[in-house]
Amino acid sequence: MGTEIGAFAVRRSIWLDVGPERVWREFEDLEHMRAWYGTGHTLVAYEPRVGGYVETSAGMPAGESLRFAGPVTHYEPGRELSFEQDWLGRGWDAAPLITLRLTPAHRGTLVELFHHAFERTGDIAVAAANLRGFEEGWTMRQLEALRGRVEGAAR
Repeated sequence: MGTEIGAFAVRRSIWLDVGPERVWREFEDLEHMRAWYGTGHTLVAYEPRVGGYVETSAGMPAGESLRFAGPVTHYEPGRELSFEQDWLGRGWDAAPLITLRLTPAHRGTLVELFHHAFERTGDIAVAAANLRGFEEGWTMRQLEALRGRVEGAAR
């Protein structure tokens, strides 16, 4: 069973013209993940297993760095990866999650990226503010970089 996605979720998705087994190869180690998921921020650490550690660093215009980290909570090869993304030094009640889900669709793969579970971060006003802020921050750049790696290599 995969990770439950609640109502407070940012969702980005893309259809790729390759099967899930090819897409999943890009989830198997730090260098593969860094090449596409680290687009727009830096993937500092990635241990692909339940209990493994994921850390990202996002540079800001003022030169400061925001760091997010947490354990892998779900790792199902070929299907799903979920991990906590605690904003280090922020003091949330509990960390929201990142879930990357692969679904076979129309002879290819639907890849969904969710940043979710903001209701864990604090009361409803805090959760809503966090959702709004991250909704504005996520673009398609990671998923487009993934497309370039898997579709370009498949041709």
